[in-house]
Amino acid sequence: MHENNLGSGTPLTLTIAADARVSNPNYVNDQIWELTQNSGEPQAIALQTTYGLRAKKMRMFPRFSEAHDSITNPKRFVKTPNIRRLFPNFTEITYSPIDSIEVSGEYWVPASNAIAGRIRITNTSSQNKQIKFEWVALLNPSDDGSRMTPQEIEAVPVLVGASGNIAPVIFITGGASTVNSPYPALVHGLDLPPGKSRQFIWCQAALSTPEDSFSLAREIAASNWEAEIARLELHNLAQVDIYTGNEEWDNAFSLAQKTALGLFIGKTPHLERLSFATTRHPDDGFSYRGDGSDYGPQWSGQTPLDSYYLANLILPSAPNLAAGILKNSLNSINENGEIDWKPGLGGQLSNRLATPLLASFAWRIYQVLEDKEFLVHVFPKLLNFFFSWFSPQHDRDEDDVPEWDHPIQAGFEDHPIFARWHSWAQGIDITTSESPSLCAFLYQECQVLIRIAKLINLTDPVSNLESYADKLRFAVEDAWDEQINSYTYWDRDSHKRTNKIVICEQSGSGVIQINQDFSQPHRLVFRIKTSQETTRKSQITIHGLSPSGKHRVERIPSDRLLWFPGWGTATSDQTYTSLEFVEILGLDEDDSVIISSAGLTSQDITTLLPIWARIPSNERAKSLVEKTITNPDRYWREFGLPACPDKNVDLENEVYQYVYLPWCVLIGEGLISYGYREEAGKLVTRIMSAIIETLKQEGCFRQYYNADTGQGIGESNSLWGLAPLGLFLETLGVQLISPWKVHLAGNNPFPWPVTVKYRGMTVLRGHNNSQVVFPDGQTIAIDDPEPRLVTLE
Repeated sequence: MHENNLGSGTPLTLTIAADARVSNPNYVNDQIWELTQNSGEPQAIALQTTYGLRAKKMRMFPRFSEAHDSITNPKRFVKTPNIRRLFPNFTEITYSPIDSIEVSGEYWVPASNAIAGRIRITNTSSQNKQIKFEWVALLNPSDDGSRMTPQEIEAVPVLVGASGNIAPVIFITGGASTVNSPYPALVHGLDLPPGKSRQFIWCQAALSTPEDSFSLAREIAASNWEAEIARLELHNLAQVDIYTGNEEWDNAFSLAQKTALGLFIGKTPHLERLSFATTRHPDDGFSYRGDGSDYGPQWSGQTPLDSYYLANLILPSAPNLAAGILKNSLNSINENGEIDWKPGLGGQLSNRLATPLLASFAWRIYQVLEDKEFLVHVFPKLLNFFFSWFSPQHDRDEDDVPEWDHPIQAGFEDHPIFARWHSWAQGIDITTSESPSLCAFLYQECQVLIRIAKLINLTDPVSNLESYADKLRFAVEDAWDEQINSYTYWDRDSHKRTNKIVICEQSGSGVIQINQDFSQPHRLVFRIKTSQETTRKSQITIHGLSPSGKHRVERIPSDRLLWFPGWGTATSDQTYTSLEFVEILGLDEDDSVIISSAGLTSQDITTLLPIWARIPSNERAKSLVEKTITNPDRYWREFGLPACPDKNVDLENEVYQYVYLPWCVLIGEGLISYGYREEAGKLVTRIMSAIIETLKQEGCFRQYYNADTGQGIGESNSLWGLAPLGLFLETLGVQLISPWKVHLAGNNPFPWPVTVKYRGMTVLRGHNNSQVVFPDGQTIAIDDPEPRLVTLE
């Protein structure tokens, strides 16, 4: 485990919460804590929470006094804090608040409704030291609550408060006294001889009554602390330790793994395996409705893209957790083979089809488990799920090239073409176009399913899968645009790429005479701006010619218009080679409408996905990499790949410049698969530059990073912002399988040698040579870049 020097100027914030691997976090009542320094009043090494917004804030921190001088601020400490051990539910830090006084503070969350700590205070001088130690608790309660005050329960001094529906109680061992000023605290006066130590265990529990809270706190304080910590160390032995020579990178990868494992939440009747949230903050974790139905999107379910990115962080250390996530998704399958995009622990369902990424996810898990029975178990559902995408509900023109049902399925809601809730986006109905990203996902699923079928000796589906793969590959390759060296979207019915053309603008209701012919079929997009932020019961009737030359009349009823405050949008279901006139009813005279053709030529990072699925030829991949992906005028930015390559953006649609790490990982994997390992290394380096700078400035990961400035944006410590350990290892050419087996490929593209440690095995990667040291000390040296399995099994 890395020892991290926080430094007095580093605002690092550590989340500490119940660990689902050793307890069962309560999905609807999970009390989550942050350990921070240099924040709050007074500044201190403080634990803080809001109990899921049931309190305005609860803070606990140590206070040390010698003579008449009291200190809480780490900036005044003789030695600043160091992290000695860091697990999802446990942290040990050491520091020296006063000259010759060394402190070890351990923080442990044994369950969702309690947190405990062990503090050891040592006199390292040659003289007696008389100091005072206080464990302070400051509760800013809800309006109907009460602050922490000294009380006695069963003749034991404690601190008691109330907020929302909980009654926090703090207990400390050793026969402490209490004070109420200047801060409510449990106090020990210490007379420490030279070289001697005193140790205390404190516990805070928050149940519905003070008596219940006290009982739980005293029970936890009486735990066999050494045995509990030993159990935690055992569960965390599988963490991958990275040593690059750049301590900031090493610490970021360590912190990312800890954060990822800390996102897991306990089982419920709705999901039989552990699931996860994408963030876990002190404001999260409490459901006022009691079932999680009032939770936001971060706590309302698991998506395939989230799951795939999480695997990038927890494999190979926790393959059973990853397998459980997959089984949760598979268990949402219906009689038509459809798997829900986002099944949740509270029984939530999105009622949208899952992103076709689950077979790839399963294969990643198998590469660590190496358990064919696992594949035998999951294959039938994965196969049925794949074919469900080709039903008429999702392949509306029944050409074996399905359409997305919603932009959210691709993990890119704020799409410049398809987002219907942003005024700056075109707002085209995504079901009316076909996408290189969906085809690439499905093509890769085909390839993985074929591989699994052959491995488990179920070859009957292979020929059918190969047929689908050929059609998907052809559709994607047909969408290649030589002028921009990239793939584009195409219309669902005409299979053409069309530019956006503003056809006309008008105010109010009435008939709009157009009488315009088009060189190729166009689909119409209507954007209505209302004079007030209210909806309209509008109807649209289109008169024109179909691609076959027949007269066509299409009616768009009011329920097909999607409304937002101040504006609405609709997309025609048909395409036209000629427009005669359009009639619009139900608008006020001050309302305006713009009619345009659907523009499908905008570029975004999802259009690069064919390189991940290995669809393009080597020659075409070369063009995609050299002229598009690594082109500084397009995607190759200082801090990663932006969502969209257009640099001319304003503040309103700055989202275009966000770095979406799950998508960067997919593109990075594609680069490696075509032999562009050096480029993948540069991509990882750019991403890590943004992550490191954000950690230094803000003390946390961020959901997104700006591709040009590196600034962190969005939720703190979000899954999507964690350092991409899996891509780093894959770029390094290291695939960890077990302590006795590792796959090596290529050369190390990074500027320094890298050491990787995993469950007793050490892999040393120089630039052109490698050495593997197994747990029993046996060593194998490799001096060529050819892919190989290195094993003693």
